[in-house]
Amino acid sequence: MREYERLRLDRDTVERDFATLVLTVVELLRQLVERQAVRRVDEGDLTDEQVERIGLTLMALDDRMGEVLEHFQIRREDLNIDLGPLGPLLPRD
Repeated sequence: MREYERLRLDRDTVERDFATLVLTVVELLRQLVERQAVRRVDEGDLTDEQVERIGLTLMALDDRMGEVLEHFQIRREDLNIDLGPLGPLLPRD
């Protein structure tokens, strides 16, 4: 019978990798919401107050993401997962 070596996990690495995964999903959703908001603004579907509120909310989310990225020492570029033949998950600006 073969003996298998136990998987050794470093708590800091696991936390950082999990934070990267969560922030990747949050960034993907943020970009989708931002595109939807821009589309609605262009179509004139939003009031000035709604545009202001959406803008402030997206800026606050971006600020908070920056704090979490800094805490875990993650670069924004690290959030763009390479999907192989499909290319990167997030559009490159």
